[in-house]
Amino acid sequence: MSEATHAILATLNAIPKGCVTSYGEVAKRAGFPGYARLVCRVLRELPDRGRTPWWRVVRADGRSAMSADSPGGAEQRRRLKAEGIVFKGEKIQGPWW
Repeated sequence: MSEATHAILATLNAIPKGCVTSYGEVAKRAGFPGYARLVCRVLRELPDRGRTPWWRVVRADGRSAMSADSPGGAEQRRRLKAEGIVFKGEKIQGPWW
């Protein structure tokens, strides 16, 4: 596992339950500012999608990167709602990390 992947996974696991953050913020906190797409790649390749809280990462505008009617988008929305995250239409209202 690369240093970048390790740092991104550690950052993802630090996102508190009931909070969301953006791909760019994860990259910045992991020490790779400007590398939001790297975060996307790491999330796509997650070895254990049940343990790493991928669902807490959304676009900077508060929307999911996945379509709401896709299986992944529906799963993300379900998990976030279970943590108390409030939606207004397709946008997440927070709280933001």
